[in-house]
Amino acid sequence: MATISSPGIGSGLDVQSIVSQLVSIERAPIRQLQTQATTLQSRLSLYGTIKSQIATLGDAAARLSSSASWGQVSATSSNAAAIGASAGANAVPGSYTIDVQQLARAQSAASQAVATGVGVGTGTISIELGSWSGGSFNASGTPAVSIDILAGEDSLGAIAARINAAGAGVNASVLRDASGERLMIQSRETGESAGFRISVADDDGNDGDAAGLSRLAFNGSAPGGMTLAQSGLNAELSINGVAISTSSNRLTDTLPGLNLQLTQTTSQPVEVTVSSDTARIRADIEAFVNAYNTVNSTLSNALKYDEATKKGGPLQGDSTATGLQNALRGMMRSITNSTPFTRLVDVGIELKGGGALAIDASRLDAAMADLGGLQDLFSARTGNPLTQGFGLKLKAFADGVNNAGGSLSNRSEALQSALDRNSRDQERLEERVSRSERRLLAQYTALDTKLAGLNGLSAFVSQQVTLWNRSSGN
Repeated sequence: MATISSPGIGSGLDVQSIVSQLVSIERAPIRQLQTQATTLQSRLSLYGTIKSQIATLGDAAARLSSSASWGQVSATSSNAAAIGASAGANAVPGSYTIDVQQLARAQSAASQAVATGVGVGTGTISIELGSWSGGSFNASGTPAVSIDILAGEDSLGAIAARINAAGAGVNASVLRDASGERLMIQSRETGESAGFRISVADDDGNDGDAAGLSRLAFNGSAPGGMTLAQSGLNAELSINGVAISTSSNRLTDTLPGLNLQLTQTTSQPVEVTVSSDTARIRADIEAFVNAYNTVNSTLSNALKYDEATKKGGPLQGDSTATGLQNALRGMMRSITNSTPFTRLVDVGIELKGGGALAIDASRLDAAMADLGGLQDLFSARTGNPLTQGFGLKLKAFADGVNNAGGSLSNRSEALQSALDRNSRDQERLEERVSRSERRLLAQYTALDTKLAGLNGLSAFVSQQVTLWNRSSGN
């Protein structure tokens, strides 16, 4: 049978309170370990942030050390509404005068109007790709695509859907107006060579009349069939006076690396200029400065001492963080064997109070007039880690401290090990306190039982004395 225990009832002692206070005293080392664990976790988390910020700085530095970053170009058009321009990595800087006399367009043909939703006839439609010249069709050599039109599936809407699903190199749609609906078929590609011809095998036995499925034939001359709505045309233009004919309005290989999108014919020449993408280069430099300032701010706040609150930052006195801060600031003041610029300050990147970098816009603008020299400042390969370009120098430093065996990795591992030891120590102390609590409860329960017995004996003796006194008085 289970027993009900309520320590202290028999003796009047507050056993639970006594044991709780004694256990609380024994838990003091655990509370110290918990405080220590909070500090360790905070430092470990902060080092994780620093490692991430250092990696970002290394990536920004790597971009400035890459020849691909400095080789970036951009294209501008004096009339982007008529000619859009964009430049790829292999575009050659230069200026091009472009006149557009004609835009490329796709061939299209349309049927005569029929009543909306009615069937137009059954049979087979064959679509063949090629080009038209003087009324003659020159097949491309691609096999014709045949499409069977069945009863109940011969409305223009159903026929358009079957043509589009057949992959015949054309797009079909239905035009509706007050006179009814028409089938319109258009080449998927623009240009003179992207035409089509439509042959019909009409189930009514006559493939050349204006009835049944024959109404959808297009062979350039068939009476009653589809009529030419628009001929396929090439784009006609000139670049620096050289005549160009192309099947597409998008020119991707006419000039290496330069993409042109023709959207309008021009009445005045359009100037397309390809030049170094200085805006992108400037953005890369600003990203480098911002990445450094982020790391510097994190380290400064972590290492500072606040006179007002008399409290230090979470990493105050940490030799690894202090060494990292000093190394970074020292690199910002270092030199490289490049020409004509050897220091960051030479191009307007100045180290200010508190170790932060600031950009002097006017000096950087002046330096960007010599892109070769500016590139050399960041990418010069001297064979000496101390004097190579700043991009290479910072990237190597970031990799070194973050990689396995680097100072940041080692410090993070040491903090994690300390945190693991702390956790084990807490578990060990918690077990010891738990045993002590059980022992104290047992001891004080026994004391409570003993006192309860003594109290009972005292009450019995008092009762007997009282009775004896009464009998003696009589």
